[in-house]
Order: sequence, then structure tokens, then C-alpha cells
Amino acid sequence: MSATASAPRATAAPRAHSRRPSIAGIYVWELRKLRAQKRTYLGLGSAVVIPVIFVVSLMLQSGDVNDVPFGRYVRQTGLAIPPVLLLFSSIWLLPLIVSLVAGDIVANEDGNGTLKTILTRSVDRQQIWLAKMLAAFTYAVLALVLFAGVGLLLGGLRYGFHPLTSLSGTRIGAGRALALMGASLLAYLIPLCALAAIALLLSTVTRNSAAAVVGALMASLIMQLLGVISGLGFLKPYLLSTQFDAWQGLLREPADWAPIVRSAWVSACYGIPALLIGLTNFVRRDVTGG
Repeated sequence: MSATASAPRATAAPRAHSRRPSIAGIYVWELRKLRAQKRTYLGLGSAVVIPVIFVVSLMLQSGDVNDVPFGRYVRQTGLAIPPVLLLFSSIWLLPLIVSLVAGDIVANEDGNGTLKTILTRSVDRQQIWLAKMLAAFTYAVLALVLFAGVGLLLGGLRYGFHPLTSLSGTRIGAGRALALMGASLLAYLIPLCALAAIALLLSTVTRNSAAAVVGALMASLIMQLLGVISGLGFLKPYLLSTQFDAWQGLLREPADWAPIVRSAWVSACYGIPALLIGLTNFVRRDVTGG
């Protein structure tokens, strides 16, 4: 009688244990953790404040912005605001914003001692790491959309959504210019995600948020310095920092796809190995050591 009574309990235990969370569930969990962190809002706040400061400064000053492409058109159409913002801030601001989160997303839990607890649960390590990667990439997308979107909205409200003059000197209608702007942001996102992958790798390997964030920014800075050394000009097309300018090819008539294609495979050469090494390190991590 007792043997038959204990049988249902014996079969119920494996069922409860087999209910592992899906990668989608872990991804949502990671997004919730990002929502609770101050640095998440620090980065997104910067992505909003910088365009506001730029548009306000245009309203208060009368001089033209002739130092960069599209600068002379910023008071003619709000469509010129996002590309000018990207040209001014793409090398340092957005990489910094993305590195703040991607460089912290693993190391923060290492520092707080919570990662050890997570790794001992019935959750695949691959799923945890991939969810963190997706969360970091989602943050990069959100920061970029806010950065360009706020500039476009404020610029359009102030200067209107008139046709945009391309880098080739031709006029592009407002609707088509908006579509090209969206495609340009996608092109810019490619090297941005590659840099996020490097920051994620450093976050996983160093287990230190500051080291990961600074390391990712230093890698970007070193590549920029290599790109301006005349004797090393042959390296410039293959540096990740160079790929942050590839999006400009879409704002020419006709569109120049060569830099976009090069940006895709060069960024992949940086990002994919970083992701694979980071994943391997995370999966093989000694739980007892953290």
C-alpha cells in the first residue's frame, strides 16, 4: 500500500525538474534586470540629451555647421539632423553608451556574487549567455533609435521635413530620405553590435565592469589612432572604427554599397570570434570559483 502511494510522487519530481525556462523567458528576465540598473538610464538619457542640446544650440546660434557633410542643410530640413549627429558622435558617444551595458552585463553579477547562484540552477549556461547577448544588442538598438529619433523629431518640428540633399548633391524626397535614414541606422548598427560583442567578451573574461567598459573603449580608440597614422593606411579599411562611417554610402546617388558590404564582413570578423570566445569562457566557467 505504501509502495503504491509513493509512486505518484516519484514520477512527479522529474516533471517539475524538466521545466526549464526558455531562452525567450531568460531574455525577458535580462531585460528586466537592465531596467532596474542606473547605468541603463544613464546611457539612454545621454542618447536623448545630446540631440536636444544640439538642436537647441542650432536655434540659439546663427552660424552654419560646415565642418561635416549635411551640416549646411541642418536649418533647411530636420532630416539633416540625424546624419550630422551620427557624424559628430558615432565614434565616441554611442560606443560608450553601448559599452556601459555590454561591458557590465556579465561582470556586474560576478561582482555581486549572484552569477554563481544562477549557474547552479537548472538553466543552460548557453541560454543565459545568449540571453545576455540579445539584451545587450537590444540596448544598442534602443540607444541608437532614441539618439536618431529624438534628433529627427526635434529637427523636423523646428525646421520641417523638407527634401534632403544627398552627399552626391541630388535632392531626395522626404519619404525616401526617411527610408534611407532607417537603412543607414541599420548599417551603423552593424559595427556597433561588433563593439558590443567585444565589450561582452571582456565583461565575461575579466569579470570586472570597469575593465570591460574601459577595455572596449580603449580598443576603439586604438583602432582610431591606427587609422590616422599615415604609414598604416593599408589597415584603415579593416579597422572596426572605419566601419562606423560605412552608412554614408546609402546617402549617395546612386547608393554606394561597397562600404556597407565591407562593414558587414569586417564587423563579423571582430564580433563573431568575440562572441564565440565569450560563450566558451562562460560555459566552461568554474562555478566554485565564481
